[in-house]
Amino acid sequence: MKRLTVDVAGTQISYLAAGESGPVVLMLHGTYWSRVWQPVMDPLAQAGFRAIAVDFPGLGRSAGELTVEQASIPALADWLVAFLRALNIDEPVLLAGHDIGGGVAQHVLVDGKVRVEKLVLMNAVVFDSWPVPGVARFRDPVVAASTTHEDVLAARRKSVVTALGRPATESEIVDYLDPWQDPRVARSWLALAGAAYNRYTMELVPQLRASQTPKLLIWGEDDTFQVVQNAEHFVSQIPQSKLVRIAKAGHIPTENDAAAVAQAMIGFFR
Repeated sequence: MKRLTVDVAGTQISYLAAGESGPVVLMLHGTYWSRVWQPVMDPLAQAGFRAIAVDFPGLGRSAGELTVEQASIPALADWLVAFLRALNIDEPVLLAGHDIGGGVAQHVLVDGKVRVEKLVLMNAVVFDSWPVPGVARFRDPVVAASTTHEDVLAARRKSVVTALGRPATESEIVDYLDPWQDPRVARSWLALAGAAYNRYTMELVPQLRASQTPKLLIWGEDDTFQVVQNAEHFVSQIPQSKLVRIAKAGHIPTENDAAAVAQAMIGFFR
């Protein structure tokens, strides 16, 4: 696995890459960053896939800065078209999304601008399951404007500690929090929170119900942000979908049982 950059419309975009050839597995983050997919990158490559986990503009290790308008699910889905073009990828992709990135992935599936062969949603936003209160409050422009860089760091620390779903060392927490040390990234995260409206996923439901694309939901059973009942509801309503539960795992199940998540993804994508 390595971290690379590519120019997308004049902005240096960072992404994790593993595997030189094979079917493309494109992985999207939400309110975290590409770090959530790191534990499964090498297993996917070893199984014959070309694994890519991108940082959206202004987030993670990518340059740029998002506005609220640029941070909506439809806007990020449109941006992915340019990212794939920059990598000269024009074949169908195997798509995976975590958290709000799962909402982006659902939008990509139904809008047809990128050909999606199969879809994985990992502890993702679905239907009206989001935003959680800790994110929703930043949609208020007054709250967002009065939020300091230190406030964002404190809020993200609390979220990361909860999302990991296990005791974590301080070095692990610091590693996860590192991108938000940059005020630019903190501002982009506030934009992402400011654009967090569940109408973007609710509007997709009719098309998802008509979709015959295979879909796999991989879910940490102990997630308190996106509870497993959300996944159960999705598979009961959306055709060609099934659920794999990850026991004793939280909102980022790759951090609790990477082998089980990788096995589920590989088995599904083959």
